Amino acid sequence: MKDKYLTVTALTKYVKRKMDSDPHLRDIWLRGEISNFKHHSRGHMYLTIKDDSARVQAVMFASSNRKLLFHPENGMNVLIRGEISVFEAYGQYQLYIQEMEPDGIGSLYQAFEQLKASLHKQGYFAEEYKKSIPRYPKSIAVITSPTGAAIKDILITMKRRYPSVKITVFPVLVQGNQAPASIVRAIHQADDLSYDVIIVGRGGGSIEELWSFNEEEVAKAIFESKTPIISAVGHETDTTISDFVADLRAPTPTAAGELAVPSQIELMDKIEIQKRQLAQQLKQYINQNKTRLRQLSQTYAFKYPHQLVKQKEQQLDSTMDNLQRIMKTKVSDDKLTHDHLKKRLSSQHPQRELKLALDKLRQLHSLQNKTMNNYLEQHSQRLYSQIDKLSLVNPLEIMKRGYALPYDENGELIKSVKNVNINDTIQLKVADGEVVGKVSEIKEATENGNEGFNV
Repeated sequence: MKDKYLTVTALTKYVKRKMDSDPHLRDIWLRGEISNFKHHSRGHMYLTIKDDSARVQAVMFASSNRKLLFHPENGMNVLIRGEISVFEAYGQYQLYIQEMEPDGIGSLYQAFEQLKASLHKQGYFAEEYKKSIPRYPKSIAVITSPTGAAIKDILITMKRRYPSVKITVFPVLVQGNQAPASIVRAIHQADDLSYDVIIVGRGGGSIEELWSFNEEEVAKAIFESKTPIISAVGHETDTTISDFVADLRAPTPTAAGELAVPSQIELMDKIEIQKRQLAQQLKQYINQNKTRLRQLSQTYAFKYPHQLVKQKEQQLDSTMDNLQRIMKTKVSDDKLTHDHLKKRLSSQHPQRELKLALDKLRQLHSLQNKTMNNYLEQHSQRLYSQIDKLSLVNPLEIMKRGYALPYDENGELIKSVKNVNINDTIQLKVADGEVVGKVSEIKEATENGNEGFNV
C-alpha cells in the first residue's frame, strides 16, 4: 500500500514552491510598524512588521540594509518592498525585505538631503570656519529642554569633570513648530552674553522629533555665532544639519559635556606629574651646583686668597710699567712724525707758493708787454708800406698830374663813349674841383689813337 503520509520537510518544500511561484508574492509593498528589532553582529537585521491586527516575521540581509539612510528602531512606522517566502527550518513564511524607508517622513529625508547639499555649497560645513573650543572654559551656556534627560547628562558630566565652570541653562523647545525659533533666540542671547562655549542639543528620537535641528534658521544661527558651539543632538547614529554646521559634534549629550570641559582629575594628575618632574629637575640642578661649588672651594684661589691678591698686584705693577714704557715710545714716535709733517708743511706753505706765483705773473706780464710792442711795431711798418702803395694808385694823386674823372647825371663813372649821349650833362672831377657841361659831340677812338669829345 502506497504511503500517503508526507514528511514535514516535503510539506514545507511544497508550500515554499507554491509561494515562490506566485507572482503576487514576489514583489510585495507593505506598510507597518517595527517590533522585536535585532541587528545581528553579522550585519543582518531581524524584525517583526505588525499592524493593529496581525504581524509577520521579516529579515533584511546585510547586502540590502547597507543602503539605509536611517537606523531602524522599535515603534518606527516603515514602508517596505520585498518578497514572501518560507523559512524551511521553522516552516513559517516570512518577509524578505529589499528596500525600506520611514513611513510619513520620506519627504523629510528628501528635504534633509536638499538642505544639506545647499548649505554645503554655501560653505556652512567648511573647516576653515570652524572655531576652536577653549581648553579651560570659565562659562558655558547649555541650550536644551530643561526637562529632558540630555540636560541631566550634560550637567552631571561637566560638574563631575570640572566643578569650577559656570553653567547657564537656556531652556528651549526642542521639537514642534515653535522649537526652531526658540533655539535660534537662545543662541543669539547666549552669543551676546559672551560665554566661552555654547552646547546645543537634546536627547535621541525619531527624525521627526529631531527635525528642529535640521531647520535652516537654526543652522544659520549656529554658523553666525561668534561663540564656539558644540552640537549634541540625539544618539551617536543620529545626524542632523546642526551637527555639520557646529564647530564640534558630540555623539551624545554626555559626550558633549566631556568635550566641553577638561577632567579635573586628569588635570590634577598631570599637575602632580609635572610637580614631581620639576622637583626632580630642581634637585638635580641643586646637586650639580653643589658639586661645582665644592670644586671651586678646593681651588687655589679660595684656599689662598691673600696670595692670589699679591700675585695680581705684582702682575698689575708689571702691566703698569709696560704701559708707561709703551706710552713713552708712542709719544716719542708721534713727536718725530709731527716734526716731519711740520717741515713738509713749511716747505709747501701757501704764502711761499703765492710769492712764487706772483713773481711768475710779473715775468709773464713783462713778456706780454714786450711781445705786444714788437707786434705793434712790425704791423705799423707794414701799415705804412701799404699806405705808400695805396697813395701811388690814389685817383686824387693821379688827378693832381692833370687827369680828370667823368661822371654822368646819376653819378656813375663814365668808362666808355657808349655810356653817354649827345646833350647829356656830365661832371668832370679834377684835383681842385668839378667841371659841369653838356655833351655836344661824341667821337669813338680810332686805330691811330683816342679822339676826345667836346663838352
